[in-house]
Amino acid sequence: MQTTTIIYLIGALLFSIAVSWFLYFYKSKELRKVDYFLFGLRATSLFLLVLLLINPTIERQEFINQKPILSVLVDNSSSVKHFKSEKKVIDFVNLIEKNSAINNKFDVQFFKFGDHITSLDSLSFIENQTNIYKAIDRVEALQKNTVAPVVLISDGNQTTGNLYPQIKTSKNIFPLIIGDTIPKSDLRITQVNVNKYSYLKNRFPVETRIIYNGSKAVKTKFTIEYKGKTIFRRDLLFSSTKKVATISTSIASEEEGVQYYKAFVHSINGEENLTNNSKSFSVEVLNQQTKILVLTSVLHPDLGTLKKAIETNKQRSVTVSDVKTFKGKLTDYQLVIFYQPTTDFKTAFTSINALKINYFVITGSNTNWSFLNNYQSNYRKTITNQTEAFGAIFNKGFLTFKQKDIFFNTLSPLKAIFGNLNFTSKFDALLFQNIAGFETSTPLLATFENDVHKSGVLFGEGIWTWRVESFLNSGSFQDFDDFLSNLVQYLASSKQRERLTLNYEALHPANTPITINAFYVDKNYQFDARAKLKLSLTNSSTNVSQNIPFSLLKNSFEAILDDLPTGNYQFVVSVDNQSILKSGSFQVSAFQIEKQFTNANQSKLSLLAENTNGTSYCISDGKQFMTNLLADKRYVSKQISKVTTQELIAWRSILIAIVIFLSIEWFVRKYLGKI
Repeated sequence: MQTTTIIYLIGALLFSIAVSWFLYFYKSKELRKVDYFLFGLRATSLFLLVLLLINPTIERQEFINQKPILSVLVDNSSSVKHFKSEKKVIDFVNLIEKNSAINNKFDVQFFKFGDHITSLDSLSFIENQTNIYKAIDRVEALQKNTVAPVVLISDGNQTTGNLYPQIKTSKNIFPLIIGDTIPKSDLRITQVNVNKYSYLKNRFPVETRIIYNGSKAVKTKFTIEYKGKTIFRRDLLFSSTKKVATISTSIASEEEGVQYYKAFVHSINGEENLTNNSKSFSVEVLNQQTKILVLTSVLHPDLGTLKKAIETNKQRSVTVSDVKTFKGKLTDYQLVIFYQPTTDFKTAFTSINALKINYFVITGSNTNWSFLNNYQSNYRKTITNQTEAFGAIFNKGFLTFKQKDIFFNTLSPLKAIFGNLNFTSKFDALLFQNIAGFETSTPLLATFENDVHKSGVLFGEGIWTWRVESFLNSGSFQDFDDFLSNLVQYLASSKQRERLTLNYEALHPANTPITINAFYVDKNYQFDARAKLKLSLTNSSTNVSQNIPFSLLKNSFEAILDDLPTGNYQFVVSVDNQSILKSGSFQVSAFQIEKQFTNANQSKLSLLAENTNGTSYCISDGKQFMTNLLADKRYVSKQISKVTTQELIAWRSILIAIVIFLSIEWFVRKYLGKI
């Protein structure tokens, strides 16, 4: 007990005695025995009351033995079942649970993981992804600054996540390897690269990567099938020195719509795992031939960039012409691009509005804004004589058409005349302006759509630098060309904006979640969060149907489909109380990534153990591992002191005593007539 508390208690006692003495003895002419009794009751009551206010406590020091934590991470993915190791894993987990020596030395905590990590309650071995890095990282965060060795029971084959052997952790990791550690002869298709879209009567490139595990020289064949027929074939030769083959070819687009193909490498003698010998892919074939006119009054590198980028799609042709000398018909073109309009564009703008032709405006330092403000009605700009550099910020909420962020914020700023922009029509901004490092809500690239036509505007010149930088960043012009292709495809289409649009992939591996996104607008083309969307899904082979409601996201709707069996599916998306329907189809292939492995990844697990000062074992050596773990002197219990504060008084009992003493005093005083 602290000295101040003792002083408070002595003071409380003296205070109680003094007050009670003053009440019963001060200037009292006659003292009776009962007065001494009442004095004692009042002094005791006051002392107990003050004691409640002081609430004295004492500190006690306790010593606790803290055991080190042993985290057991169990791979719950389907690859364990693929290696037929379920029983070995379950038996080893039970062995740790029942080992009294392990449980006496460690505080054992069990977890299971696939793509995510959770506490271990039961094992199913049905997870479709494996993320070893995330599992270790979560344990590191959970048990920060504690002695906690980790037992990792896994085949080491990770399908998603960062490279786990290089993870930074303070934990010693002991991998227990499951599956066959002896490499077997195997051929597998690791990757098929193909464009998502192609155009009718065009050829699209297909690049396939095949890896061989083995030491003997083998011959095989690689084929691509379409509707059950072989459309491409090549003989391949692998050996101990030639283990990788990359096959490039092109395939003709003969039919419109989503087309499904299958790449297949024929098996070799002794090959056990055949599920990784094939891979399906799809291409959406579009029937679209577009003529585009670029009118300009200045010479600029942007003009060549526009022509080259747009014409990478063989279904599009671009004509660049000086506006003063152009003699053609505007009706021959599906899209007209006005490059830095001046008064020379008066006739062209008048014809565009009269003929309802879609157009795209690119402004710059040579743009005549007095003219442009008068000949279009979507926006107006305050006229100045100064120029400014405008960086680009990608709008993640842009849903007019699908466009990914090609790191627009890293591209060079565009040059244009400085001034305030005022918009008089509803717009959708794909890019916002970044001025001198300040992000604004003013569009840099925007689109407009009404009952007459579509239009767009880019407030800046110098887009040629974007194509160059895109190549420097990725080694290809494709990202930039795809961006411009998406913009041109939308603007050149005469099809008006639909109230219900869908976004989904046409091909999905088996046992993976399938996401279908929908965007619905009201009659004023404003996103309608009140709407209720429903998806009706039908298996084309079994005719089994099911209805799935959409969930509302921030500015779109989403439906997630799980555990669909292999096959072709048709679906219809409908809106409650609206006669609006949208249909689509997709295919679930037999490809399962967890079944593509032929043996455990012993090398990576061993490297993980080495980097974390642990040791790797085969699961068959589990008993030896436990013996070594028990003998490891790095893991010992620590005695820690803990200071606890304990109250000295039972306040309920004291409160009752105060009430009793005061009540007795009152009744006695009442009896004696002193009240």
